[in-house]
Amino acid sequence: MERYPGAVSGDSTKQQERHYYLLSELQALVKDLPSSFQQRLSYSTLGDLALALIDGTVYEIVQGLLDIQHLTEKNLYNQRQKLHCEHQALKQELTKKHKDALQTCKSHNLALLKTNQQAEVEALEIRVREEQRMMDKKIVAEMDQKVVDQQNTLEKAGVPGFYITTNPQELTMQMNLLELILKLQQKESHS
Repeated sequence: MERYPGAVSGDSTKQQERHYYLLSELQALVKDLPSSFQQRLSYSTLGDLALALIDGTVYEIVQGLLDIQHLTEKNLYNQRQKLHCEHQALKQELTKKHKDALQTCKSHNLALLKTNQQAEVEALEIRVREEQRMMDKKIVAEMDQKVVDQQNTLEKAGVPGFYITTNPQELTMQMNLLELILKLQQKESHS
């Protein structure tokens, strides 16, 4: 019967030691951040972050979110590249069509043909710009949604400093917190 309470207090002592270790590592890592953010990271915030990191679950969550973000970025980049290639193909087709038309054109129709061709080129340029603009808006919206998903996940996991926000200062603070978590994870995986 006496072994059980001893085991609990041993676990509690190990957790306490791990908490102090994580807290001191976080305090050391914070010194690399800009002073404006150092001032905003209180001892209690770092203590709460150290507590959240004790069992390693947050590391796994952050790694999973990072993997999802990289896949999303790669997918969006590939979609944009595909659109760019389609636009290049359309421009090449139009150029070839215009060259062929110029070779078969009678001299008295040349001015009209060139005017029509210029209008076609301008229409294609407008279409390309609009499609690129729409694609870029889609990319920004998807990345903004990823940020919200990440904030929500980390808030639900109990990671201090994380909640849904679009405030640039708060976003920068959250990015700094993520950087601290990733640096600490790297340090721990190397030791």
